[in-house]
Amino acid sequence: MNAMERIGGIDMFQLPERMDSATASGIEKDLLASLRPGAKLIVDGSEVTYMSAAGVRAMATVLHGAEAREAQVVFCRFSGLAADCLEVSGFSQLLDVADTVEAARERLQSTSADRSNRLHRRGSAG
Repeated sequence: MNAMERIGGIDMFQLPERMDSATASGIEKDLLASLRPGAKLIVDGSEVTYMSAAGVRAMATVLHGAEAREAQVVFCRFSGLAADCLEVSGFSQLLDVADTVEAARERLQSTSADRSNRLHRRGSAG
């Protein structure tokens, strides 16, 4: 079960155990709905034990949505097979991934980080 909570102006979303074709679209919809201009969001992957390409794609879509709204998203606490999926797919290099919630919160509170070029814009070459 995924849950959203807000602490100190930063939203935190807990991903469910499985990120697959059955769950990814609902998670993507929930995350996109939480993004407003200037929002700060931590996506906690500590419960994820399985992630398919649909789950990775949903996270990339959320990151695109955040960039369009000038919001910031940091993903954190992925381990095991979910972390392997992000690493093998190359998405760990594109997504802002922290080891802990505290590290994610620090990144979001920092104003010096420029994450505007994490992913290529849709329709662009590269």
